[in-house]
Amino acid sequence: MSSFPLFSSCYDDKGSHAMDTVNADKKSLSAAVMALILRLHFYIGLFVGPFIFVAALTGTLYVLTPQIEERLYTQQLHVDMPGAAQPLAAQIAAAQAVLADQPSAQWLAIRPAPTPHDTSRVLFRFPDAAPSEYLAVFVNPSTLAIQGQLTVYGTSGILPLRTWLDRLHQGLFLGSIGRLYSELAASWLWIAALGGVYLWWRTRKPARTAPRRKLPLTARLRAIHSTLGLTLLIGMLFFSATGLTWSQWAGNNIGVWRNALGWQTPTLNTAQGTHSATAVQDAHAEHHGAAMAHHAAPPLVLDNVDSVLAIARHAGISANKLEIRPAKSAHNAWTVTEIERRWPTQADMVAINPDSGAVVDYIRFADYPVAAKLTRWGVDAHMGVLFGLPNQLILAAFGLGLCTLIVWGYRLWWLRRQRPGGQPHPANTLCAAFTTLPLAVRLLVGCLALLLGGSLPVMGVSSLMFLLIDIVRWRRHQALQNADALPHAPQ
Repeated sequence: MSSFPLFSSCYDDKGSHAMDTVNADKKSLSAAVMALILRLHFYIGLFVGPFIFVAALTGTLYVLTPQIEERLYTQQLHVDMPGAAQPLAAQIAAAQAVLADQPSAQWLAIRPAPTPHDTSRVLFRFPDAAPSEYLAVFVNPSTLAIQGQLTVYGTSGILPLRTWLDRLHQGLFLGSIGRLYSELAASWLWIAALGGVYLWWRTRKPARTAPRRKLPLTARLRAIHSTLGLTLLIGMLFFSATGLTWSQWAGNNIGVWRNALGWQTPTLNTAQGTHSATAVQDAHAEHHGAAMAHHAAPPLVLDNVDSVLAIARHAGISANKLEIRPAKSAHNAWTVTEIERRWPTQADMVAINPDSGAVVDYIRFADYPVAAKLTRWGVDAHMGVLFGLPNQLILAAFGLGLCTLIVWGYRLWWLRRQRPGGQPHPANTLCAAFTTLPLAVRLLVGCLALLLGGSLPVMGVSSLMFLLIDIVRWRRHQALQNADALPHAPQ
């Protein structure tokens, strides 16, 4: 939510309700805090609101497209006349035959057809491919016919349409620099939301007896805005938190905290003959674009694929959506991973020695630490896949509601803006509000600002920009006050 709309909602039709309180009692701590939050709220909305709008709009487009993508790529994804499936080894061989003239293509994994009506995906990686980007060859599991080739992205294997939208949402196609926009939005969204709730609570009025349609336009917009803002509060906090874990700078800091607290997601140890690993598995790999490590693999025996799958099924792997990866070296095991992200989540993983048939390691999602489970569920809910269509509809409603909220906020600002020749806007500056705080509170606010700025670097840098603008306005306001205080020369 843009904080600017909530800033506007703090005014009645005759001026600034909040600033009237400050003017009436300069020494009131609550009034001073109110003035500080009010001005910060205004800056967030004015400068960060457009970035939040873009993130909400592009995110909405992303969550609404799975069904469109399903129809658009139906030729590659589905078979017309299902039949008995051929061995996985034969399906991989058929895909490799299509790429025989591209020796640099390295077989990476196979995702067997989850139902008889679906194709299998055989994934290949090229040395010059972007991180987490692979070529998928879609094979009819019963006839071994090749039904197409598409570039897929990330652990969820999204297809070109959603990959384009994902990159638009993540960084506006501007690379690492573009990712700063989404991190900026996520860094300030939770502060805007909580600050807006505080301002609403302090400035709320008794229920009006007059019908809303008879109220002035600004009052009607504020009433609708306040109701919508409170309705979207939980969603704003959720998307801010999950968005920050994906971010470039704050996300790295969050990863450090998770490791320090033992909240990391467990990952398989594929080194044969050793115990389970405790390394970190990145639940956000597809948004980070993190490339998987690839080593020189041993000569592949494709018949191992079917035997590995059979062993994994016997060991307890039960999901229909699976990914089977060969060993990275002669000293590693093959892996079978459940990739069903809908509720209930199926994300068990098993490492298998294809020669002996021994299970080297097994990690069950049920045994994940609570924090790791919450991370997995948060990521999937953020992407709209955890509960399927209901999840998509909720996210779409939230995104459109947030966009509407921001538009209404700028509409309110336009109605309340200072006209040429009019009186200065009643809102004070951050600096002026800060000086009204007691010394102890100023020290507390300063320490909190330093802590947040260090933990969320994009927030820290943007805070300095807000402060510089505010100092200029503060000094200008002081100069105008001093000029008005000077005695006027006689006519």
